Amino acid sequence: MSRVTAPGVEKESASSRAEFEDFIIGKDHPCLMAQTVFSMDKVDFHEYNDFGSRETAKAILADLKQYIAAFDFESNEFLTFLAAFKGKQDNSEEEFEKTLWEQLQHLHEVDDADWDEAVSPDPEDKNFSFSLGGKAFYIVGLHPNSSRKARQAPYPAIAFNLHWQFEKLREMNTYHTVRDKIRERDIELQGNINPMLEDFGERSEARQYSGRKVGEEWKCPFLNHKK
Repeated sequence: MSRVTAPGVEKESASSRAEFEDFIIGKDHPCLMAQTVFSMDKVDFHEYNDFGSRETAKAILADLKQYIAAFDFESNEFLTFLAAFKGKQDNSEEEFEKTLWEQLQHLHEVDDADWDEAVSPDPEDKNFSFSLGGKAFYIVGLHPNSSRKARQAPYPAIAFNLHWQFEKLREMNTYHTVRDKIRERDIELQGNINPMLEDFGERSEARQYSGRKVGEEWKCPFLNHKK
């Protein structure tokens, strides 16, 4: 699916989606879930301008709400929402991380829904997860200059993965099998496991969102404005 904002954008989005399909499928991405959703055409793909802006947040949120409304929570099929951004391609890891959290902050501020009660709104809490439209999401930041090869997407992007999908894997008793296989494949690609990866519930997942290796002194820049 492509968000058409001006003449020619739909064609550009189709081309951009093809680049991401090559990144995930063509280059044998280590994340088996990513390969599955792309191969089964289960990616709600949108392209936006002005990464990090409030206006872009409004456009993303409108599309996310449609995605949530259309999502079948009774099914075992997964569907990922992917927001890609055209424009500057040479962001450093620090610059990307800064812009990613600015975009998430704007999304939070324009969202009128309550925080998903299943997760914590405190980014320092081990049960934190980002919430939009009343649903918890695990955020994956992707960009060309990431130090992790698995995150070196063609250009900046954010994958919004419903936390419900991870809980569904647990319910199906396949979570640990899938997790271990993905880690094994990531080690084959990179030579080592992503040091930022922690199982949900052990430490705040906010540290994982940008993909950058951060130290103990790192503080999440997100400010929650909801009661």
